[in-house]
Amino acid sequence: METMTGATLPGNSTVEFKQYPVPVPGHGEVLIRTKSSTICGSDIRAIYREHVGKGPEGYQGVIAGHEPCGIIERVGPGCRRFAEGDRVIVYHISGCGVCNDCRRGYMISCTSPTYRRAYGWQRDGGMAPFILAEEKDLVLLPGALTYTDGAQVACGFGTVYEGLEKIGVSGNDAVLVTGLGPVGLASLMLARALGASMLIGTDLVPERLEIARELGLADHVLPAGPRTVDVVRELTGGHGVERAVDCSGADAARQTAIRATRKWGKIVFLGEGGAVSFNPSPDIIHEQKTIYGSWVTNIWRMEELVERLVRWDIHPERLVTHRFALENADDAYALMAEGKCGKVAVVFDEELTRD
Repeated sequence: METMTGATLPGNSTVEFKQYPVPVPGHGEVLIRTKSSTICGSDIRAIYREHVGKGPEGYQGVIAGHEPCGIIERVGPGCRRFAEGDRVIVYHISGCGVCNDCRRGYMISCTSPTYRRAYGWQRDGGMAPFILAEEKDLVLLPGALTYTDGAQVACGFGTVYEGLEKIGVSGNDAVLVTGLGPVGLASLMLARALGASMLIGTDLVPERLEIARELGLADHVLPAGPRTVDVVRELTGGHGVERAVDCSGADAARQTAIRATRKWGKIVFLGEGGAVSFNPSPDIIHEQKTIYGSWVTNIWRMEELVERLVRWDIHPERLVTHRFALENADDAYALMAEGKCGKVAVVFDEELTRD
């Protein structure tokens, strides 16, 4: 029996390698040769340091990695669209397919306690040379995009695109992004593509601020502090931004996003965890503001995003600051956990040699 090495996360800030049989695709399934599997902040928050996730975030000791991208190696019986040799992104939650949320394309919100299984959480993910996936969970990766571009669409960029579509971003808007980890940096990239007239990014971590500056992702990059709201208002003629995106999950940053948004503005929360306190009347009600919650995206919008990335000539892999081979996945997770880098990718084959 052919075997492979897979990386699991025991929950004590380490990575454990185990041997697994190479899967054989069944009806409606495909076997994907993994090319890139990027690390998401939620992996660190809910699995890597300790297993704190419940329900949809309950980790079940499977092969880690919910941002996988690769090429189809083998197709099982009953597949209708994809074939061997197709380059694909894996929408990282496999839903039941028949509940209301799945019918909307939001398998992230699948209500079936039996059939909802996320790759890298409740079923084997991308931290292995091969991944078994259901055909219905796949998005075709255009030839103009790299596998590491596609891996980020699987979660981070898809999540950002959904949030920006909910609040609507156009050339009329100044946009504030609080929290400049990989999701925040992606928010700046996509908001620019959607036409935002001014982009402002803020964070506490100097290394993240420097990445945003080096990549030229924002018009103004601000260290977070007690005057951030005042500075944002000064930059916008005293009004505040039309749109704000919180990617931090932190109370102070969320307050900044709310209070630096102008009257009639819209705010979307993408950052997971944490809490927030605000005064409903002056902060929201009297200013006619709207706060949106947004969780990942739907699969048709992910297909739309990859098409637009090609049109906009945007490469998510620009946010990758470090690449590791699978055997060094422990170093990859440790670096991501420090929070002082951009996106971190575990890559295979030709992706190992990319700059």
